[in-house]
Amino acid sequence: MAAMTTVPSYAPSLWVRVCHALPRLDLTMQMRDNVFVPDSWEYQQTLLVLSSLSAIALVVSLLVVLSFLIHYCCCHRGDRSEGSEEEEEDEDGSTGHGYSGKKGRGICCVTWVAVAAVTLCCVAIGIGFYGNSEANDGMYQLTSSLLTANYTLASIDLLISDTISGLQLSVSGPLSSMEELFTGSKPFLVSTRNCRRLSENVINLLSSISLSRSGLDAGLGNDSSVSGAAITPLTPVPPSVAPTMVPSGGLMPNPFSPGWAANTLMVNEDYRWLSYVLLLLLDLIVCLFILLGLAKQARWLLILMTVLAWLALFLSWGSLGLETATVVALSDFCSDPNAFVLNSTQFTTGTSADILDYYLTCSRRMNSPFQQLLTQSQRALSNIHTHLSSLDRNALPQFPKAEKSLREVQQILNSTEGNFHQLVALLNCRGLNKDYIDSLKGLCYDGMEGLLYLSLYSFLSALAFTAILCSLPGAWRSFPSESEEYEDSDSESEDPFTSHQARRQTPSGPQRGAFYNYPGAGWTPPFSSAPPLPTLPAC
Repeated sequence: MAAMTTVPSYAPSLWVRVCHALPRLDLTMQMRDNVFVPDSWEYQQTLLVLSSLSAIALVVSLLVVLSFLIHYCCCHRGDRSEGSEEEEEDEDGSTGHGYSGKKGRGICCVTWVAVAAVTLCCVAIGIGFYGNSEANDGMYQLTSSLLTANYTLASIDLLISDTISGLQLSVSGPLSSMEELFTGSKPFLVSTRNCRRLSENVINLLSSISLSRSGLDAGLGNDSSVSGAAITPLTPVPPSVAPTMVPSGGLMPNPFSPGWAANTLMVNEDYRWLSYVLLLLLDLIVCLFILLGLAKQARWLLILMTVLAWLALFLSWGSLGLETATVVALSDFCSDPNAFVLNSTQFTTGTSADILDYYLTCSRRMNSPFQQLLTQSQRALSNIHTHLSSLDRNALPQFPKAEKSLREVQQILNSTEGNFHQLVALLNCRGLNKDYIDSLKGLCYDGMEGLLYLSLYSFLSALAFTAILCSLPGAWRSFPSESEEYEDSDSESEDPFTSHQARRQTPSGPQRGAFYNYPGAGWTPPFSSAPPLPTLPAC
């Protein structure tokens, strides 16, 4: 943590500190430290142990579901006869497909358990969509910062190569011509040779400025053959088209290249985002069709959704294990990223620790490692400008043929000074340090939060699908069988006028209905199944 106090505008979040403080055990159940060393087998063992917790939870879920299946298959066989007797007793008080008694209460319980599990699954899906979006935003900020840093480093290399090319052009072209013209004048010849010597000195100084950007030199105008045209001020390319060299075989380049890292992360993030979207849509489809199957009492639909629920259960616990390992590893990195960067050979190969520390911390008390080189180069360019001004005032009246060569050298010197000022600004630590801090915030704030939400989604969805798989067998038992549906259809197709209910409603005493038999009339109510009442004699 002490190293992070020197990095401005960044501090590990609460979740980073909590996850970083988790105990670490290797495969032999021995305690290990929580220093982020991804290439170490001991550190990888601690991540495997944490991921295995989700495998243990998967086994527990399978045992719970298996116990419920045994309960429904073995312990409820005797309930069928009791259920048939209860149905005969409750037949007089129920109409249609209504249920009552223990069976009705069981159906209600199973239905509400299934609905609650599906609701929990839908809540988990919403959390998963939010977490997937947060993680994608964090990775987008990370890749954008890496591309900006790659653009800055590419511009530095391009400025150096352009400045060196311009000075080499002036040494090999117009300065050589001026030396030939000033052969008879020793003071002018000495000034011209001093310009050559200072130009070569600047070339050597700028050539020693390097940030170990292997792979960028091929596309940054490092060609030694230059044309005779004047050098124009440099306009660096934008980050989207900045040259980035991708190594063959997909291996990490040595030294580290931000452009390669950004391109690799963007491709992997696209696949990760799409995979989670498909997983979330699968869970959503399963939940919706389970509700539809319960509402329609469709056995085939529930059987199909049960198979998909098993698949979703395995995917949920599997993704939780992967997310757990990623969250812990990311918390270890975000707790002290400077220590990993300074100690990693991918970053330190060919680059001094002072240069890395200068750009990572960007402290006001630290001097730039290029300060001495830039100061000497600036003094040399100023001396060249002084010698050229002296030659312009004193040599041109005597040697008018040297005017063309002198003007070319002055034009190259002006372009070189413009590029040199841009180079000084880009070599300042503030630009690259800001990109570094932005990448840390995107990865350790938004990325970490998104992974935590995705872990919560995986855990809740796994619990929901475990409850769904436990309750669906009870839902199948509550559905009417094919024979019951056939009997119901037969009873509905009977003649309503001769049905059992119509016969039960036949009164044994005098008829009390909506139709009356007036004295002297022999008329009987229509559609009546009862015999006609006798007519009374008239008074």
